[in-house]
Amino acid sequence: MKQGGEDAAAPAGGPWEECFQAAVQLALRAGQIIRKALAEEKRVSTKTSAADLVTETDRLVEDLIISELRKRFPSHRFIAEEAAASGAKCVLTPSPTWIIDPIDGTCNFVHRFPTVAVSIGFAVRQELEFGVIHHCTEERLYTGRRGQGAFCNGQRLRVSGETELSRALVLTEIGPKRDPATLRLFLSNMERLLHGRAHGVRVIGSSTLALCHLASGAADAYYQFGLHCWDLAAATVIVREAGGIVMDTSGGPLDLMSCRVVAAGTREMAILIAQALQTINCGRDDEK
Repeated sequence: MKQGGEDAAAPAGGPWEECFQAAVQLALRAGQIIRKALAEEKRVSTKTSAADLVTETDRLVEDLIISELRKRFPSHRFIAEEAAASGAKCVLTPSPTWIIDPIDGTCNFVHRFPTVAVSIGFAVRQELEFGVIHHCTEERLYTGRRGQGAFCNGQRLRVSGETELSRALVLTEIGPKRDPATLRLFLSNMERLLHGRAHGVRVIGSSTLALCHLASGAADAYYQFGLHCWDLAAATVIVREAGGIVMDTSGGPLDLMSCRVVAAGTREMAILIAQALQTINCGRDDEK
């Protein structure tokens, strides 16, 4: 069974309730900005490669989210994609920390391809507490809170229970590194899974939404080398709260700063994927 059918409102309360509600409000506001900008002309520039894009809307949305949160929670810390691109260090301390991707799927956004999301994660004492992801064009709000479940527009999410690669749909992303050696490894990893008779491998252009599809049971596994902590923080809570596994590609515990991940609906599936992969070295977020 791919998805639980029960409807339930996400439970309220807990020590970070005010923070969670602020994240929901800002994700919805950001979604309105992104939807409007999607149809407009964009000024596009590049970061680490010709495939690593940024627009004025990325910066506008990130500035909005951080400025509003700073007003309400002045002692909190922030890790955010465009700030990191401008040289800010990615250090996850024990302090309450917001981990923000203003537009996940910027390449999609530039081309008006509608798989675009805003992602807001929140960690305390280096433990992820909640995640909020807004699929802007479809107005789907995904949320997960530690110990309280994962939801999409009020409907509880549940991962699939698939354990066999031969019955799996696997999601991944290419990443911005396009040198010949990296591309060979990327294609080789995909080939290994297809030789393992996976039903299919999909690339949708948004790691956060790929992980939300995993949480909903619409896919069975996800892997990537080269994604960042802001791509992963909110989605990790949602997948875990939907009953899934998120771990390092080595098979060990997830390291949020390692730029690599395997996620699946079951531990058996996660281990199968991890064992099939060749490592692509993309460095660490906290060493850049």
